[in-house]
Amino acid sequence: MIKKIVCDSYEDACRYAADIYAGQLKAKPDSVLGLATGSTPIGLYNELISRSRAGLIDFSRARTFNLDEYYPIKATHPQSYRAFMEEHLFSKVKFADTRIMNGETADPHAECAGYDAQIEAAGGFDLLLLGIGVNGHIAFIEPAASYPLGSYLVDLAEDTIVANSRFFSEDETQPVIALSMGLSPIFMAKRILMFVSGANKADIIKKLFDGYLHTDLPASFLHLHPDVTIVLDKAASGE
Repeated sequence: MIKKIVCDSYEDACRYAADIYAGQLKAKPDSVLGLATGSTPIGLYNELISRSRAGLIDFSRARTFNLDEYYPIKATHPQSYRAFMEEHLFSKVKFADTRIMNGETADPHAECAGYDAQIEAAGGFDLLLLGIGVNGHIAFIEPAASYPLGSYLVDLAEDTIVANSRFFSEDETQPVIALSMGLSPIFMAKRILMFVSGANKADIIKKLFDGYLHTDLPASFLHLHPDVTIVLDKAASGE
């Protein structure tokens, strides 16, 4: 079941989503959190940082797992998702533990299997943050006829590569493969929060709510999860 919350602005959406985190950490200070990257959650992370510094929310007992990572990529590369999380959240908020798949691993398949085992050992996610790509992907689960249940090595779709190319300079080699969390660990989450903003997402959000499960729209499988909240601004809702 998906609950849709449309906020007047991106800033309002950030505050609403931050309220969900505040409630989660108050109810369970040692929550296991799934986190996302990309430009959309930056405002949410800034709001969480502000509340943490004001003593309104405490992440010190919480553990995190990120959804995905480029492959291959060094953790120190400025466009790695480890570097992104350090810049936008981890260096500013204290967590008990933070984990991201290793983009430098020599065995990506073992890395994915091990990551799933770590999530399962932690008891699965108490709250999992997702975004959505313009093609309907969640994490880096790209549109396909079928999907692996576990985390896996995935070839990025062309529209994903194009959308992310703005983050890489012309003299850099942009990764076209990624390590992505699979549907199984996503569906282990007790609660899922999808955070969406921008008019460029309006068409895919409309398709997400057209009443169908689409095998070429990975996000549509979220209709089968019992507790999903989508927080979006008016631009993303098409209003």
